[in-house]
Amino acid sequence: MSVTHSKSPVTQLVFADVDETLIRPKSVLDFLEFYFAGRYGAEGARHARQTLDELAAMMEAGATRNDGNRFYYRAWRGQPAADVNAWGARWFAERRAGGDFYVPATRAALRRHVAEGAAVVLVSGSFSALLDPIAVDIGARHVRGTRPEIRDGLHTGAVIGTSVIGEGKRAVVRGLLRDYPHIRAADCYGYGDHVSDLPMLTEVGHPVVVGNNLRLLSAVPGAVMLQR
Repeated sequence: MSVTHSKSPVTQLVFADVDETLIRPKSVLDFLEFYFAGRYGAEGARHARQTLDELAAMMEAGATRNDGNRFYYRAWRGQPAADVNAWGARWFAERRAGGDFYVPATRAALRRHVAEGAAVVLVSGSFSALLDPIAVDIGARHVRGTRPEIRDGLHTGAVIGTSVIGEGKRAVVRGLLRDYPHIRAADCYGYGDHVSDLPMLTEVGHPVVVGNNLRLLSAVPGAVMLQR
């Protein structure tokens, strides 16, 4: 997925995780309740809460983030993609208007990169219904998120390809660098807050850790830290 804003030459790639790096909420979890409770009332709220409880139990039992991501998208089976996208735009508008949506330091840094001619890439396990409005708002040129499978206009509950988590983020960096052969990885930036962002951060010359994640900071020597 790409969001085109300018045809000016790209001088640098900047890869940014989204949840708790660029924005404060965990987008997919917050949106699940927002959509199902808002659209289906009490029955939808129960569906969302059951999904979140089961997901939390999975993670507590040692499931990987990738497994949890795939489980999450099963909750969307049968939902019309057009409606999910419309509610995603509504979610973004309401959360942004609340005034505490973005992590200010990250948002300011990405704006500086855009002003300097960089192509910002949002890299997330979230999906386009939520990521595209954010990309447009901050001037990101590319969106690389998890791709829910859609058939006949409906979510099937499956995911196409690899979820954009962990090693999936490394693949995003390498894929974009192939698309921009004149840009060196050593000149690129990466922003992340969790150890699952480590594969992405180790691919770039300028890693930035958002928040005081000591484990992540120790794993990325020379990383810059931004306060969340």
